[in-house]
Amino acid sequence: MYITSFVHREKLFSIAERWFCGRPEPGDVRAITGILICDVFIIRETLEALSERLLGTVYRGPLRREQIRFKGELRDLLCNDGRASTERVEELCSRYRRNPDYYYRETPINASVFLDAERHMLGACRIKRPKRIAEKANRRIADWIFGNVTGRARLMALERAEKLGIPLEEFVTPAGEMAEEFVHAEEFIAGSFRDGSIRFDRNAMMIQDVGALKVVGDTAALERLKDLLHQAPDIRIVEQEHFSGNFRATNLVIEVPWDAKQICRRYRQDRVWERYPNRGIPAEELSRGLEPFLEGADPRINIEVILTTFPDLVESELGSSIHEERIVSQRDNKFYRGYIPMNVEFLVEFLFAVGFSPVDHIDEVPIKIWGRYLPETLGSYIRKLYALPTHDLFG
Repeated sequence: MYITSFVHREKLFSIAERWFCGRPEPGDVRAITGILICDVFIIRETLEALSERLLGTVYRGPLRREQIRFKGELRDLLCNDGRASTERVEELCSRYRRNPDYYYRETPINASVFLDAERHMLGACRIKRPKRIAEKANRRIADWIFGNVTGRARLMALERAEKLGIPLEEFVTPAGEMAEEFVHAEEFIAGSFRDGSIRFDRNAMMIQDVGALKVVGDTAALERLKDLLHQAPDIRIVEQEHFSGNFRATNLVIEVPWDAKQICRRYRQDRVWERYPNRGIPAEELSRGLEPFLEGADPRINIEVILTTFPDLVESELGSSIHEERIVSQRDNKFYRGYIPMNVEFLVEFLFAVGFSPVDHIDEVPIKIWGRYLPETLGSYIRKLYALPTHDLFG
């Protein structure tokens, strides 16, 4: 996984690449812990500064920032917004008020919302949770591995066709043999992880939306902001995509600088190290400042910017394109469901769990790409990181 919102994305990619091959090195755990402390703080500070900058160009007057931890808080804000709305917005909010527990209210979210004096929501920024990063890594890497597996299976079919003197396009493989070839190809790819011969593709494993800013406004305001992003000398637009249909928004990925001096100053002012007790790095070391963790940091990071109108935002949270339903759909619609992509998700989730845990080293990576595991197995490995009991019914 190559997380473009992280300043140490190359280092994290290198660690993940080795862990996928079951080859951790001394210092990996400490490096992961430092990356999660340093890079997440940089994302958060950069996001909030960028949010105030961009929202300030669209809206006049002071902004109020509030932290939210659950989706129910966001949906309550939208339904109590009070601005002029459409019949559809009134209908969706009415449905929500009748049965709020139907709308995934307890879904955790790490976000800040920006409000005006009338508590109209003008925007929000959030950092994607580790579980969602693991799921996205699963899909990205699964697509890449699937391409490798199908490519290997095609090569096997070509070799058999050549032995029979038949052009591949005229060679018909019975369904049973085709399934068997796919299994053998999958085993071959799994073996390339085990012997460390596989080579990873950064572009195929790129995750661009770990840090995201959503701006809410009318069409004219959003167009002004889009023009500003195109013209800003310190901002580069990496990607732009417009969505229509059930989900309506314009999504941009922008590359922005971050202010190292300001971030290090905020780290000390806010005594940020106190937020990270029992994280594998002594508090005394963390209290010395963020500077020692900045070695090798990239001076620019990528942020996703989502431009949406208020009715479209309500639709995405309460209507036909409700966010959680899209997540469930993504989970259910995987076309490659072999054991390898599941192991990818387990391994990425374990990697993040190690970085959040009190441990400062591990002897081995317990999840192997070439093995087979149940979710309960991953849960037991994560509990061991915290020295927690397994809670077996019969001990």
